[in-house]
Amino acid sequence: MPLPDSIQKRLQLPAIASPMFIISNPELVIAQCKAGIVGSFPSLNAREPGQFEQWLIRLNEEITEDDAPYAVNLILHHSNKRLQEDVELCVKYKVPIIITSLGAKEDVFDAIHSYGGIVLHDVINQTFAHKAIDKGADGLILVATGAGGHAGTQSPFALVRETREWFDGPIALSGSIAHGASIAGSIAMGADLAYMGSLFIATEEANAVPAYKQMVADSSAEDILYTNLFTGVHGNYLTPSIVAAGIDPKELHKQEAVKMNFNEMGSDAKAWKDIWGCGQGIGAVKNVRPAKDVIEQLKTEYSEAISKFTN
Repeated sequence: MPLPDSIQKRLQLPAIASPMFIISNPELVIAQCKAGIVGSFPSLNAREPGQFEQWLIRLNEEITEDDAPYAVNLILHHSNKRLQEDVELCVKYKVPIIITSLGAKEDVFDAIHSYGGIVLHDVINQTFAHKAIDKGADGLILVATGAGGHAGTQSPFALVRETREWFDGPIALSGSIAHGASIAGSIAMGADLAYMGSLFIATEEANAVPAYKQMVADSSAEDILYTNLFTGVHGNYLTPSIVAAGIDPKELHKQEAVKMNFNEMGSDAKAWKDIWGCGQGIGAVKNVRPAKDVIEQLKTEYSEAISKFTN
């Protein structure tokens, strides 16, 4: 069962642009929604007092029924001291889709459901998937191996198939998806939507420094390293950025992992500023372009891939 018709009919491509810390901002989200895919951002990206509410007002004004809806990512980890405040603002402005991460909380899900919002919870295995649905999430984002940021370790084939054995609700699949054919493959294996982020780092609208954008365009899957050192949660990072920060990737095992604390995400810690997250799918990214152009190419690639199933 895909997303409700009220949301599904507004999509030009079955895809969600994942919320990326620091990177995803209103300019990128608006460009994504205008081009026909769900754009999203973490609420914690709005770090100044009152900024999150300003962003929601702007998105509600500029994104219309003719565009794809937007989504907000809420971090449910206990270290996020802003959670209650951000939930209340999401309810006030009736955010269409909420993406929740790092914990499943019934009171948050109930608050979003109070105005008809949809909750998609990201998970890396069946244990977390069952917990999320049992507590009231509407759908799941399956984060498979190769995804950017906090990634899982399971094959997408295994993760989707085992989930579909017991869950018929909305599923978005994440993990190395940066090409229209990969979107088609996600749908073919049983997902309703592809969940993709790393390719949007290399866009003009993304809130990333030029060197980060160019590194994404210049790198491939071989340049991605999986570690929990920088945030306390295992994730994928660009090895060249680790080297540039003065760290020998071969010596990571000798260092102590940072303790996860989302209340300090605005600090100057290297984990957030100098070490750049990225997924394994970036081999498909060749240059820095407007988000609209990236999505138009995805549409063409998706159509070509779908045509192979019907010919």
